[in-house]
Amino acid sequence: MKRRWYHELTHDQWRAFAATFLGWMFDGFDFTVLTFILIDIQNTFAVDAVLAGALGTVTLVMRLVGGVVAGAAADKWGRKLPLMLSILWISIFAFLSGFSTSYAMLFAFRAFFGIGMGGLWAAGMPLTLEHWPTHLRGTASGALQGGFAWGFILAAFAFRFIYPMFDGMPDLGWRVMFSIGILPVLLVPWIRARVPESPVWLERRRHMSATGRTDKPPIVRLFQRDLIATTLQCTALMTAFMFSYYSIVFWYATLLRARGVEPLAYLVTLNLGQALGNPVWGRISDGRIGRRGAVALAALLGVAGVPLFALSTDPTVMWLGAVVVGLCGIGIWGMAPTYLTERFPTGVRGVGPGFAYHTGAAIGSLTPTVIGIMQERGMPLGNAMALLIAIAGVTVAVVIWFGPETRGRKFEAIDEHERHEQAVNR
Repeated sequence: MKRRWYHELTHDQWRAFAATFLGWMFDGFDFTVLTFILIDIQNTFAVDAVLAGALGTVTLVMRLVGGVVAGAAADKWGRKLPLMLSILWISIFAFLSGFSTSYAMLFAFRAFFGIGMGGLWAAGMPLTLEHWPTHLRGTASGALQGGFAWGFILAAFAFRFIYPMFDGMPDLGWRVMFSIGILPVLLVPWIRARVPESPVWLERRRHMSATGRTDKPPIVRLFQRDLIATTLQCTALMTAFMFSYYSIVFWYATLLRARGVEPLAYLVTLNLGQALGNPVWGRISDGRIGRRGAVALAALLGVAGVPLFALSTDPTVMWLGAVVVGLCGIGIWGMAPTYLTERFPTGVRGVGPGFAYHTGAAIGSLTPTVIGIMQERGMPLGNAMALLIAIAGVTVAVVIWFGPETRGRKFEAIDEHERHEQAVNR
């Protein structure tokens, strides 16, 4: 009888997975909880919708700082330490956000939170994926990325069941919602004691020590001749991913409310679709069609669901649209961690994916503004969302083919470029 894939994994591999998954899930909670309490924040600090929205934008932009800094640290000192520090960082600044006494203070805390958010992804993804077997890397990738959707679902339920406890005290309610974000700090001592360092990174450190070699600054390495095309293609791909994602999610609750629909069930459906779609498409990418085929197919199926999702006004059809777009349109994210980590060599596997992913997030943060401008110029919200989702999805399906197929690529301590340099220097 053939063994199930999950029976192949060791305790260390599962612990590495759990560390990143739980960290990313709580990260998703701490980031998306903001979307439920924007009105309260506006009332507390007497700010308009533009300044309220800027709290989300600054978080996304600052993710790039965290992705680069923590990614470089992960390449130099190992994946585990930056992951722990990033989780500690987001816990502190999520908690402090609840004690803000002015809009400027809250803005600063959310900016600092964004740094930890970027760092957690850049350090955690390679930690897990360098532990897992090559043929299961897509499966791990999808399950990991789905953690963010589970965080969104947790935020929705916290808003539904915890926030009402402070009915009549909205100034206290939004502060409590933020302060719940201290909980991820409990992961840090467990990761330190029970999660092993990446075996691929440890092998590289042994090799570098034995040969007396030192690495170039990781961010510089990304723009050397042999890697610059990889850096640019991955960044362009992640930018398209981000435009697709924020076209789908940012204005969605507003669209539902404008059509007289209670948002909670649809939001949960959309994010549950992502939480299930990410690992399904990640698993599919481990098969014959590979990473490129899975990304392109999921993206195009997501585009096909746009008329149901954004253009229909029938509640049942809209719900079916949320299922399709959640499973496929956001399901493309299941391949993002594994594709990015497979594109970059071990020496920059923290900073490379971190730079590409979070540069895409920083540029993608413009998406809500673009949709807002389209509305100001007379386009209905549903039409504006549909147009951008379709353009972004098709762009994803095209840009993925500008890079090579990576399914089955082995992680090596020393890459071909470095071996060539060693041979030249002998």
